Order: sequence, then C-alpha cells, then structure tokens
Amino acid sequence: MRGDLILKETIILESVEQDREIILPIDYNHMVQAMIYNQLEEEVADFLHEEGFRKEKRTYKLFTFSRLLGRFRLDRKKGQIKFIGPIKLIISSPYNDFNNSIGNNILTNKYIRLGNNRLVAKELSVKKERVENQQITIDALSPITVYSTLLREDGRKFTYYFNPKEEDFSRIISENLRNKYKAFYGTEPPKGEVIIESKGRSKMSIINYKGFIIKGYMGRFTMLGPIPLLQLGLDAGIGSKNSQGLGCIELSRR
Repeated sequence: MRGDLILKETIILESVEQDREIILPIDYNHMVQAMIYNQLEEEVADFLHEEGFRKEKRTYKLFTFSRLLGRFRLDRKKGQIKFIGPIKLIISSPYNDFNNSIGNNILTNKYIRLGNNRLVAKELSVKKERVENQQITIDALSPITVYSTLLREDGRKFTYYFNPKEEDFSRIISENLRNKYKAFYGTEPPKGEVIIESKGRSKMSIINYKGFIIKGYMGRFTMLGPIPLLQLGLDAGIGSKNSQGLGCIELSRR
C-alpha cells in the first residue's frame, strides 16, 4: 500500500533481564536489519527481500533505520559495544504496509531478538514529518553513503566514496531520489534537482557490513529541491544502502 501516511517509528528496547547490558559487535547494522525483517509479516518481508520497488535494473527496499541510541561503552579489544540501559531505534519508510507490519508485530511480540540479546519493547511512538518548504535542514541519524564504481587504469573495478564537499555527492543523491520516486510511485518525478550541502563540519564514519567496508558521513545538512523528493528522502533515506541502516535522516530541531 502506497499512501501519504508517512511515519517514523521510534522504539525503546531494553533487556529482558533487569540491569543487564545489551552487548553487540561494534558493527551491528546487519543484526538490526535482521531484527527488522523478523518483525515484518511474512508477505511484506518476502516482497522487500525478494522483489522490492524496481526501476529498470535497480531495486529499492525503501526503508531505513538509525544508529542505536543510548548510553554505551566500547570494548575495542573484544570488538563490542555495550549499551547500559535502554536503547532507542528509529525506523522510517514511505511504505505503509511496512510501517503497519512493524508496529503491529512489535506491540504483540513478547520478546525481540537482537543478536544474542533477548529484548522487550518498552515503548513505541510514531510521528509524521512533513516537508513544507523547498529548503530544509536535516540531521543524519546514520551515515549518509554516496559512492560510484570506477575503473582503475588496469581495468579493475573499485568503489569510490564521495564526501559532502564533492559535487558528485549532491548529484548522486539527487539522481538516487529521482530513481526511488519512479520506482515507488510509478510516475515521473517532479522536475528539478536536489542540492545537498554540509552545514558545518561532517564526520566520516566507516562501517563493516558483513565483511564489506562502507564509508558514510554524519552531520547536519541543508537540502534544496522539489518538496516531493525531499519528502521521500526524509521517509526512505538518502544516498545508498538505506536498508542496511545508512542515510536515515530527520528534520533538524536545532
């Protein structure tokens, strides 16, 4: 179901065992992604995993999620992050069947498995974020990843990750949003490009996702462009690899 009920779902999770730390590998994105799929109804999960929303050869899952938020300490020797107390996770999608499925199952399931941790949802809240102007200021809730596959002189392929100061960072985000719009709505996107600029200093973040190194950037950004494309970026994520927990953004409150 495609609709205009755009929701961001915020989930507060804590360990079933009182005062027990939530222990995860430092690079935990794949575990959160697996947890999300496990909370979906089978039909919705199968559609996203096997098909998704297509534009020619490109496929988009059209959901994203934030970093885990909460008090933590790092144990670099063991490669672990240990959360002390509850953790907060923000999940976002323009796909209403996804939102309804996540919300219903989290509320009805007694326990939620995240890695080796058995958790319980203490709170679930939803909100709408409406884009009302052609320029917005956003904060990254997870690293924004923009890349291109290039060729070396010897013909070998390599992945180049763009930083926010490079023109291609904005260009690729704009092209990506236009492709997502066509895939999701099945119509041509509105005319006009999206321009994104870093507002202040952005910080590079390196993620190891199942053995693959991914680079992205955290920070505050301004985005200028057609409102429907800005809205889709706010709901589905910007840049690449959104369903792996990258490119999740929210309207800045500062």
